[in-house]
Amino acid sequence: MEATDIREEAPAVSDAQIIFDNVSKIYSIGDTEVRALNHASMSIRSGEFVSIIGPSGSGKSTMMNIIGCLDTCDAGQYRLNGQAISDYTEKELAAIRSRQIGFIFQNFNLIGNLTAEENVELPLIYQKVPQKVRHQMVLDAFEKVGLPDRRKHHPNELSGGQQQRVAIARAIVTEPSLFLADEPTGNLDSATGRDIMSLFRELHDLGNTIVLITHDESIAHQAERSLHILDGEVSE
Repeated sequence: MEATDIREEAPAVSDAQIIFDNVSKIYSIGDTEVRALNHASMSIRSGEFVSIIGPSGSGKSTMMNIIGCLDTCDAGQYRLNGQAISDYTEKELAAIRSRQIGFIFQNFNLIGNLTAEENVELPLIYQKVPQKVRHQMVLDAFEKVGLPDRRKHHPNELSGGQQQRVAIARAIVTEPSLFLADEPTGNLDSATGRDIMSLFRELHDLGNTIVLITHDESIAHQAERSLHILDGEVSE
C-alpha cells in the first residue's frame, strides 16, 4: 500500500485482514463475571497501521491476545484473512502465530542467557530454517533495526531501547505480514520511544499491517487510525 493511501473510515469487510464481529470475552473472578470484551466489533485492512487505545483494564490486552491467536472469544466471531479462527486446528493456529504474526511486547521478553543474535534466531530454529539461511536472515534483521554491532551482546548488556530493537528484529526476522505491539514504548524514555515509533512507520511503509496497543494518546495518534476501547467496548 502506498503511504499516501490513507482512509480515515473503517475499511470495507471485503478488504479487511482482521474482523471482530460482536466479540465477547468473559472471565470469572470468584463469583464475579468480568466482560473483558463486550460485543466488540471492528475491522482492520491489510497494510493498515492502527492503534488501539484505552486505560488499564479496558480490554486492550485481551483484544491483542485474540488478534494474535493466543486466546479465543466466548461469543461472536474473529476472522483473520477471511477465515474464522474457530475453523483452525491448534496446529494451524501455532503455524499462524509462528509465520504470519510478529509479536512485540513492553517487557521485550528476551531470553537473558542468549545473545541478541541467538534471541532473534530462535523463531527461525523453531521453523527449521537451514542454518546458513538463518544466519543471513538474522543479519538482515539487525541491519533493519540499526543494531548490527550489538548482535553478540546479552540483553543485560543493552539499553532498554536496544533491547526493544532486538525484540523488533526477532519479530521481523520471520517476515510476517502482521505485527502486534503491546505498549512497545511503555518502558522507554520519550526520545527512545520516538526512535521505536519511527521503526514502526518504516515497517508500515513496507506494506505491513501494524496493530499497536497503548494507553498513550501521543503514541496512538502516530498511527493512521485509532480505535478506542473502554469497558470492553470498541469505538472508532
